[in-house]
Amino acid sequence: MEPSTLRRRTPAAIQLKRILVPVDFSGPSQQALHCARRLAQFFGGEITLLHVVQKTPVAPFPEAPPYLDYVEEDFEEAEKNLHALAAAEEAAASIKIPTVVRTGLPAHEIVEAAREFDSDLIVIATHGYTGWKHFCIGSTAERVVRAAPCPVFVVREKEHDFI
Repeated sequence: MEPSTLRRRTPAAIQLKRILVPVDFSGPSQQALHCARRLAQFFGGEITLLHVVQKTPVAPFPEAPPYLDYVEEDFEEAEKNLHALAAAEEAAASIKIPTVVRTGLPAHEIVEAAREFDSDLIVIATHGYTGWKHFCIGSTAERVVRAAPCPVFVVREKEHDFI
């Protein structure tokens, strides 16, 4: 190759315009929201808050489905809590934060929402379970990382706040 064709390429700037933040109203998910707010402010992006109302598991009886549908009150309570959380963050960040409540399996719904909203980043908390507890409960964050259509920023519960 000739020297003129060997130009040094500059890396493309990171564009984080659409940030999806799934929350379960726990301390770690609020910490993830704090990180997402700082990233949105830095990159001039927007945040969408998502909460997934899980179906209630029941004992697998032959005559009953393995999951009951969510209860309408659960959905309404989630909407109310999510709007309150968004309002508090909007006041702190001076930006509009839309909210979305879905029902289903959290990891699946988070990945589908990221696709639907064409998200540039997912900021999600992990509770940091290890050993037996991780084996039994599993990790929604881990499942999201494996299937997400965009980068995933995982905020650990017991880590320092660097942003």
